[in-house]
Amino acid sequence: MRVLGLQGSPRKKGNTYYLLTQFLEECQKQGADIQLVDVCRKKIEPCMEYILCEKKGICPIDDDMKRGIYSMLRRADVIVTATPIFFYNTTAQLKALIDRTQTLWARKYKLNLTDPNRLWRKGFTLAVGATRGKNLFEGLHLTMKYFYDAVGASDVGSLTYRQIEKPGDMQRLPSLQQDIETAVTALLLPFQGRKKVLFTDAAGSCLAQMACAFTQLIAGDRMDAVCAGFQPSDRLDPVMVQVMEEKGIDMGFRDPLSVEDALSGKTPDIAISVGDVPHHDVLPGSLRFDTWNFQASEDIYQMRQVRDAIEARVKAFIQQSA
Repeated sequence: MRVLGLQGSPRKKGNTYYLLTQFLEECQKQGADIQLVDVCRKKIEPCMEYILCEKKGICPIDDDMKRGIYSMLRRADVIVTATPIFFYNTTAQLKALIDRTQTLWARKYKLNLTDPNRLWRKGFTLAVGATRGKNLFEGLHLTMKYFYDAVGASDVGSLTYRQIEKPGDMQRLPSLQQDIETAVTALLLPFQGRKKVLFTDAAGSCLAQMACAFTQLIAGDRMDAVCAGFQPSDRLDPVMVQVMEEKGIDMGFRDPLSVEDALSGKTPDIAISVGDVPHHDVLPGSLRFDTWNFQASEDIYQMRQVRDAIEARVKAFIQQSA
């Protein structure tokens, strides 16, 4: 399982940073792969309302959203967002990131495409505020509800703390570690015990992507499916993307990965080569290996047949593995 932390405070090691890092460390302790994005140190331009996202599902702004953050959001099983309260909401830097996820919202609600992980992904919020006002977090909760919907996640909870202002206030909070342990245990429970399945092909850009997407869509609650290439391409196969979109499945921002990056040091329970690339000599450990003999094509009619055949094979595989 993959947990992405979004650090929204301009202070490098303030109370928000401490809260998030403690939360991520507990996630790691409970078996998650963690990644932290320091939002305020990234180049994220504000939304300029170009409307291209609602027409084509892409944002033309060339910054760190395009160069990685969209893909990180798509890979994550859990998105944890941390922020101090500025005028009853997030920091401006984090709000810029949130606004730019209009691109992901548009792919779902304007282009009618479904991210394969949408049914299973979770969103969780961490926040600190300097005052003790009753309504301190109300604006934040409303913003986060729609942010998580835009990125394809269920808003499942939060930890919020009032009267946190001075350096070290979070460290001195006696209930913090128990709060975090309880929250993380509940947050990660749906992902515990899933079988890790690795799909591979030569470039990680076509056949394995389809098999992985169908597995995530159908059985993401039971299987942690990832895909990779032994020589990863720098982009997805455009014909594959088109035929999957015909089925309403969104392949946007699913960058081809190497086997090492896809597994993050973990050994899969099942490794399936979707093509003619054997990996018995590459992956260590005691694994169940399988090979699905499919061939990609540049012809869209043939690729539709391959897509449907892979979908049928995935359904049979899931049924056999239940």
